[in-house]
Amino acid sequence: MSRLEAKKPSFCRSEPLTSERVKATLSVLKGIVTSCYGPAGRLKQLHNGLGGSVCTTSQSAALLANLPVTHPILKILTTSVQNHVSCFSDGGLFTAILCCNLVENVQRIGLTPTTVIKLNKQLLSLCTSYLKSEACGCRIPVNFSSTHILLCLVRSILTSKPACMLTTKEIDHISTLILRAFLLIIPENAQDHIILGKSIIVPLKHQRVIDSTVLPGILIEISEVQLMKILPIKKSDSFKVALFCVSLSGDLSDTGEGNVVVSYGVSLENAVLDQLLNLGRQLVSDHVDLVLCQKVIHPSLKQFLRTHHVIAVDRVGVAVMEPLSKVTGTRPIGSLDSISPSSYGSVKDLCTAKFGFKHFFHLIPNEATVCSLLLCNRNDTAWDELKLTCQTALHALQLTIKEPCVLLGGGCTETHLAAYIRHKTSSEPEGILRDDGCTQTELQLIAEAFCSALESLAGSLEHDGGEILTDGKYGHFWSVQADSPSVVNWPDLLSRCGCGLYSSQEELSWSFLRSARLPFVPQTCLPCEATDSASNLTLDCFTAKLSGLQVAVETANLILDLSYVIEDKN
Repeated sequence: MSRLEAKKPSFCRSEPLTSERVKATLSVLKGIVTSCYGPAGRLKQLHNGLGGSVCTTSQSAALLANLPVTHPILKILTTSVQNHVSCFSDGGLFTAILCCNLVENVQRIGLTPTTVIKLNKQLLSLCTSYLKSEACGCRIPVNFSSTHILLCLVRSILTSKPACMLTTKEIDHISTLILRAFLLIIPENAQDHIILGKSIIVPLKHQRVIDSTVLPGILIEISEVQLMKILPIKKSDSFKVALFCVSLSGDLSDTGEGNVVVSYGVSLENAVLDQLLNLGRQLVSDHVDLVLCQKVIHPSLKQFLRTHHVIAVDRVGVAVMEPLSKVTGTRPIGSLDSISPSSYGSVKDLCTAKFGFKHFFHLIPNEATVCSLLLCNRNDTAWDELKLTCQTALHALQLTIKEPCVLLGGGCTETHLAAYIRHKTSSEPEGILRDDGCTQTELQLIAEAFCSALESLAGSLEHDGGEILTDGKYGHFWSVQADSPSVVNWPDLLSRCGCGLYSSQEELSWSFLRSARLPFVPQTCLPCEATDSASNLTLDCFTAKLSGLQVAVETANLILDLSYVIEDKN
């Protein structure tokens, strides 16, 4: 008989943030996410010591999904970031680093959590109001009649993921394909309410990235044996399609729970096969040209359909059922009973294609907004990272339809925003404080901690010991290589700011990031000529970054407000 153990009391800790262990753990997490940030970010390899798959990445979605976190405070932070990424796909590292910076900076000040939280909320409101305003100096409106800004956004996302292992030429090629895939899922006759289609990413590993392509419709992978049985495909103006989501294999796995009553002398297998063949006869009499099945089709039914010149493709999988329904206009059939004529659909054309070592069945739609992005990369690790990056880029483009603007990337939004906050808190403190019961001194302390958190975040883009500068006109981010001479004419060393918008040849003055300097008014109202003249901008998704800013501040406030951590050790 097993021995019963007495229930252990819950473990209660007060003021968790004062613990050196918690501070050290938070610092380790910050070091991990900070070192992954940006185009020069370092890769992380995550694996279980007992074996299993190995994940090589610098993306927050893959990193946090494979990173075991046990401390309750870290769980709050990582869960908040993961929730943000699940909704917006991008900005996970931005959110995590900013949250860690805010918590660390505020702890050094020594103000009460209530005061800190109040003022953090006011500063967050100041930031969001500015970023949404027409006067914002780091926001660019998107003109959908031109692809320039959209291509720059996609290229920026691809460039920031070094584990994709892409060359400049490959980045340009994949960027163009992603933008083309995005345009293919937009309905031609779009009105006020747009219902976007779907882009399906089709894997083709161990091939050249430059062989990737985009095709309208759906690619269904088939074996060479299946292909030989399908060929030749007759020519027609339209092909009638039936789509089954139920197994046509003749087994009884889909009959549900309960008992099956079989009369004496009746062969269950023959009865089911007769039912399948009756279904096949109806499909032939309804002049169906193509039968697609999510699961397995019985060989006898396949032979029957092939004899009557009906193409049958099985094992298409659940992942493409919704896109297939959209492309063909069918309603998935879920029973073996008589089929309603309204369940059928059609496609414009059918053909076969070979890419690399794989054979595909290509369904070309009439007007449906579904496309296939055939994605190639040299190895499994790079392909997995590239797939995740392409999904992020496609989602960012979709979010841009809702909010047709983008933010300057490369650290420039963060340093510009820090300059703006310093200016507003020093020149108009009364308008920020209102009736919060906080003093101007407290506001200046929190504002400096907030701005320092933003500047540290921008500084995280530098991983090779270089110096970070900001200019005194736009408040943008400028990077200088390590081991540069201490006394120098800055325009000789600098080329363009982090986002690529401004050149060092303008009449600018620079100072080191986080060095003591007087607040200044950064130039607002970004001129259209400036964005048109810059050929290669680094941009961020507006919606994702704005949400990341809000999540970072709110999560930091939640962590700072924790008084007790109670853990059940049973």
